[in-house]
Amino acid sequence: MHIPFCKQACYYCDFHFSTSLKKKEELIVCLIKEIEIRKEELNQSKIETIYFGGGTPSLLSTKEIEKLVNAVYQNHTVVEHPEITLEANPDDLSEEKIIELSKSPINRLSIGVQSFFEHDLKLMNRAHNASEAKKCLTLATQYFKNISVDLIYGIPDCTNEQWMTNIATALSFGIPHISSYALTVEPKTALANFIQKGIIKNVDDEKAQEQFHILIDELEKANFVHYETSNFGKEGFFSKNNSAYWLGKPYLGIGPSAHSFSGNQRSWNVRNNAKYIKAIQQNQLPIERETLSKTDRYNEYIMTGLRTIWGVSLEKITTDFGTKYGEYLENQSKKYIQEDLLYIDNQILKTTKKGKFLSDGIASDLFMLNLA
Repeated sequence: MHIPFCKQACYYCDFHFSTSLKKKEELIVCLIKEIEIRKEELNQSKIETIYFGGGTPSLLSTKEIEKLVNAVYQNHTVVEHPEITLEANPDDLSEEKIIELSKSPINRLSIGVQSFFEHDLKLMNRAHNASEAKKCLTLATQYFKNISVDLIYGIPDCTNEQWMTNIATALSFGIPHISSYALTVEPKTALANFIQKGIIKNVDDEKAQEQFHILIDELEKANFVHYETSNFGKEGFFSKNNSAYWLGKPYLGIGPSAHSFSGNQRSWNVRNNAKYIKAIQQNQLPIERETLSKTDRYNEYIMTGLRTIWGVSLEKITTDFGTKYGEYLENQSKKYIQEDLLYIDNQILKTTKKGKFLSDGIASDLFMLNLA
């Protein structure tokens, strides 16, 4: 469920959101209605995860969250112990809010810390400060076992020593999952504008790659499994929601700009709150759909598989897509195997430690461009 509201705009963000909460109540009614309208789309599959993303879902009250979860239960069959995640910002997680959430259906928190240094937080225009981040983790760990923290590396002027301090600080709270991303300069964002004007230094890809490898080494020492390029979890604490994307499971995206996947079709809602609300109120779905060709599905499997510890099954490629695809993949992979960026283990193609940071670029070179 995409909750498209934020207190303020982070400079690097290109997700769809609004800083005006005027339409919040109207939108929640429409999210519930969209769940009802689309209840047949997953072909009565059991729901394993519910994920509140955004935007800033922690701006919702616990009652509003419960209404949305109840709507899922009323329109779908849900497994006995689903993973129900709320993305939250530290400044929203007061002790009162954390206690309320611990009594709600939410059983996993994904907390957008990003950094424990004031300089970094100001540079990104985050709504919280470092002391709020530490305070909220101290409280949250008393009420939730399953917590993930988001950290960003490759921030201009963040040294490798500071980055190691960020990792050590996150680990000091005993959290079992970390999601970590390189700071990326997306077009048309405030960050891109500030870099262009020389107000903020540009990101340094080489430094980002160094910090990515520091992250892998430090989390390995702390017994985390690097199960997907940006995700690290202790055994039993991998995100079921994130894993479902990488393993190609179908999912339903509810709300403005939310994406869905059925196995052979992708769809996405309009990226505009007012248009979304108007359409849903008229019992219409403000949605675009595309049917994936065999080549599209092969390319998606390469992209997602190479990002994970589960890799790309050469046997599956030949079985699902045909011999031509299998031969093409093996030929395209040779140079990366020679450069120690890919390796084959038990008929599974995977990235080496050296190749992990480059997995998306490698994947795009393994894409098939000319078969229908």
